[in-house]
Amino acid sequence: MIYKRGQQWHMDVTVLGVRYRESLGTTDRREALGMEKKRVAEIQQGKAATTADREFARMPFSEAAEAFLKERPGHVSERSIQFEKERLKPLKEFFGTKPIQKIRGDDIRGYQCARREAGLSNKTINMEVGVLRLLLKRAKTWTLVADDVKLFPKHPRIVAKVLTREQKAQLFRVASSRPEWMVAYCAAVLAVSTTCRSVELKNLRWTDVDIFSQTMRVRRSKTEAGHRTIPLNRDATLALAKLRERAEAFGGGALEHCVFPACENNHVDPCTPQKSWRSAWRHLTKAAGFPGFRFHDLRHQAITEMAEAGASDATIMAVAGHVDQAMMEHYSHVRMAAKRDVLQKLESGLMEIPMAEDVTTKKAWMVAK
Repeated sequence: MIYKRGQQWHMDVTVLGVRYRESLGTTDRREALGMEKKRVAEIQQGKAATTADREFARMPFSEAAEAFLKERPGHVSERSIQFEKERLKPLKEFFGTKPIQKIRGDDIRGYQCARREAGLSNKTINMEVGVLRLLLKRAKTWTLVADDVKLFPKHPRIVAKVLTREQKAQLFRVASSRPEWMVAYCAAVLAVSTTCRSVELKNLRWTDVDIFSQTMRVRRSKTEAGHRTIPLNRDATLALAKLRERAEAFGGGALEHCVFPACENNHVDPCTPQKSWRSAWRHLTKAAGFPGFRFHDLRHQAITEMAEAGASDATIMAVAGHVDQAMMEHYSHVRMAAKRDVLQKLESGLMEIPMAEDVTTKKAWMVAK
C-alpha cells in the first residue's frame, strides 16, 4: 500500500516476510503507484540490497563466510555460532573463491549431490544448505535462487544403535588405551552411566558435582525437562575423580570452573566449556571396530540398559529427563523383550509330557466344546 506523509508518498509493503517502509520520492499519486510496483519487483528479484550488501555479495565465498561469522556474536548464541562455523567448512571448500552473487540454484544442487555422494545424510546436507541460506540472505541474493533450491526428504526416524555387553566392553577398553583420548573416554563413561547428552556434560561445572553425596546436577540441557539431579554410580564417580585430577594439574578445579574446560594449543581455559571431542570420538570408535557409533548413542545405551533391568517409565524419565513418546514406546518394547527372554528360560517342556486319558476326561472335554 502507499500512503502520504507531508507532501511525499511512501510505501509500506511486506515481501517474503520482510517489511519495507520507504519514501517513493514523489508527490504524484499515480506516479507513486507505478514506483511502488517497480520497487516490489526489484525486491522480489533480490535488488533491495544496500551498498554494503552489494559489496558483501561481491566477496569470494570463503571471505564472505568469515565476515558473516564475525557479525554473528551478539545476535545468536555461541553454540549457534559454533554450529554455523562447522557447517560452513565444507561449503567453503566447495564454493571457494566463487563470488556470493554468482551462486545459482545449479551450484547449490551440485553441492547437495556432491555431499550425498560423499555419504552424508539428508539431515546433515539440509543443515548445511540452511546455513548457506543465511549467508545468501545476508547478501540479499537468496530470492534469486530460493525457488530452485529443494531440501532432501527426511528419512524415517531410526532408533539409535545399542551395543551388546561384549561390544560395550570392547569400546571402553579401546577408549582407555591412549592418553589423547582420556577426555573423550571420561565423557563417554559419564554419558553411559548417567544418560547425559553431550551439551549437558560440556556445560557441567564443579559446583554441580557433589562427590561426597555422589550426585550431579544438570543445569544446561536441550529442554527445561532436562534440568535434573542424577545419582552417580561407581563408574561415573571414578570418571569425575579422574577429571578432577586433570583439572588440578592445570591449576583449575574451582567451583565455577568447567568439568570439561576448553583447551586449544595446549592452553586450558577453565572458565570456558569445551566445544567438541568429536575428532577423538571418531578415531576411537573406528579403532574399536564401531565406526559411525555416535556419542549420543551412549545415552540410548544407558536408557536401554535401564529398561532391560525393568526400570519404570517414571524412573527412566527422572534420570534421563525429556524422552519423547516414540522413544518411550521403543523402551517399552525393550522391557517386554527382556521379560520374555527371562520367562523363556523357565521353559522345561512341561506340556510335552504325555497325558493319561480316561473316560471322565473325555466327557469333560466334550462338555467344554
